[in-house]
Amino acid sequence: MCTVVILRRPGHDWPLLLAANRDERLDRAWDAPAAHWPDRPGMVGGRDRTGGGTWMALQGGVLAAVLNRPGSLGPAPGKRSRGELPLMALDAGTAAAAAAAVAGLDAGQWRPFNMVVADARDAIFLRGLGAGRPEPVALPPGVSMVTAHDPNDLASPRTRRHLPRFRTTPPPDPAAGDWAGWEALLADGDFGAEGLGAALNVPPVQGFGTVCSSLLALGAGGARVWRFCAGRPAPGRFAPLDLGEDA
Repeated sequence: MCTVVILRRPGHDWPLLLAANRDERLDRAWDAPAAHWPDRPGMVGGRDRTGGGTWMALQGGVLAAVLNRPGSLGPAPGKRSRGELPLMALDAGTAAAAAAAVAGLDAGQWRPFNMVVADARDAIFLRGLGAGRPEPVALPPGVSMVTAHDPNDLASPRTRRHLPRFRTTPPPDPAAGDWAGWEALLADGDFGAEGLGAALNVPPVQGFGTVCSSLLALGAGGARVWRFCAGRPAPGRFAPLDLGEDA
């Protein structure tokens, strides 16, 4: 189970901020975000070496991320890799167009998934239930948290524990280079009395855990910042990625 947290601030100089932890099997090889796809110029994303796709990628001012739904970890016979979905979404030029493209797919080709597509104007959640068409839902202004469950679903112990903390912690200030508050939240490995399911930074357990972390900002004028931490997140371990000429 991964986590994506989005803050939408229409009219702000930085209208979209994102925080994400990726949870995966520790033996599943991956590459840090970079321009891994020569046939997709300008796309930067992490690469899963098993399926060749990505858990999160950015092209121009549009980002796309994919997460598992409950009980659907790993591949399945006859199903396509969910890592294809962000690549397919980013063939569109806006978040709205990306969401429309994904919503037109046959969700039965993949195991159940959650997706987030976003740009400086819109942020959209897509629910793929393994049949029919993925359902798009616009994310409202403010902080939304997506796990293996629907956005802001308090049935998720992780959401129940951490969503209030993201809503009350001062957000990053990309212009000032201040990311400390959200870095600390992503790095927090405490899960309290609710058990491991409430952990945001998952310790290694039975070959599974948090393997990397991202902080990303999209500016109203086209500025982009992506700070990445390889391995379990910790304050001070995030470093900016090279996003190309328009970063």
